[in-house]
Amino acid sequence: MNSQERVRRVLSDGIPDRVPMDDGFWVTTLERWQREGLPKDVSPREFFDLDIVYIGGDYSLQLPERVVEQTEDTRTYWDRDGALRKDSRMPDGWTSQWLDYSIKTREDWARYRQHMAFSPSRIDASALATYRQARAQGKAVLYSAHACFHPTWSRLGLVNELMLMVQDPDFVQDMFAAHAQLIIDIYDALRHMGMEFDGARLADDLGYVKAPFISPAMYDELVLPHHKRLCDHLARDGVKTLLHSDGNVAPLIPGFLRAGFVGLHPLEAKAGLDVRELKPEYGNRLILYGNIDVRKLSGTKEEIKEEITAKLPVAKAGGGYIYHSDHSVPHSVSFENYRFALELIRQYGAY
Repeated sequence: MNSQERVRRVLSDGIPDRVPMDDGFWVTTLERWQREGLPKDVSPREFFDLDIVYIGGDYSLQLPERVVEQTEDTRTYWDRDGALRKDSRMPDGWTSQWLDYSIKTREDWARYRQHMAFSPSRIDASALATYRQARAQGKAVLYSAHACFHPTWSRLGLVNELMLMVQDPDFVQDMFAAHAQLIIDIYDALRHMGMEFDGARLADDLGYVKAPFISPAMYDELVLPHHKRLCDHLARDGVKTLLHSDGNVAPLIPGFLRAGFVGLHPLEAKAGLDVRELKPEYGNRLILYGNIDVRKLSGTKEEIKEEITAKLPVAKAGGGYIYHSDHSVPHSVSFENYRFALELIRQYGAY
């Protein structure tokens, strides 16, 4: 099987030749790996022959970025969503702090809402070439976008968004709806360019390490309608949709299924999620996508093998599993360790 066939088989509830493989990597990880043997002109996705290529667009307000202050170790600026951010250099890379927002009231939103309109500038000039190359290589191509909850907090602030979901839910829902429409418009434009997708992955971070940010009831009332609208639109073309959410979102999984999502990524082990518990509960109703603990990948080879051999046989049973780390690979994972881990995934992930 090639990558496209492998991923399509999982998305259609079948059993492939082996579990599909995918992952994400920190910039500082690439810098380390290039010192340890990764060729500088080859990405980890290419080097390890991962199965999935993602194509999406620009979902921001497309406001001009304005730098307020810049030093060697910090950068303060208004971003393309109208948020004032301060990026600081840390030992493990750059981190961002959000300081202020252009959108705080309904009146502010009324001034900025027009910036959510579709335009061809939202699609990268290289998108079609990326698609054609992926097809020539037999890769699975998934449509990729951030859904509605997370992008809205990037424009309002998380605390402000949560407060408004209680105090003025119609205001927040209008922001959700505008963002969902943009996702649909960009998807339709890519389709019009000739791209056909094997699936989709929408990202919407709804949880922190202990629990979801919102209750299942609030998810069902305010977020699910927009998620369902997106899943339904993609399903018209036979495209099944996976959801990415950080954190422990286990209480929201029944709602995710009602919205139309067929899988969940990345199943953070650091947040207490475990495929060995999720598989018996959700069986073939939910594709499990991830959960290999990066803390273990940063350890000894014995720890890596224990992590993979303990989880993979359960996760892959009957199909319905895609390999991924439990978020993205940090620079604490050596190139040698990661190569060893993927050798084990290929070995123990075979059917």
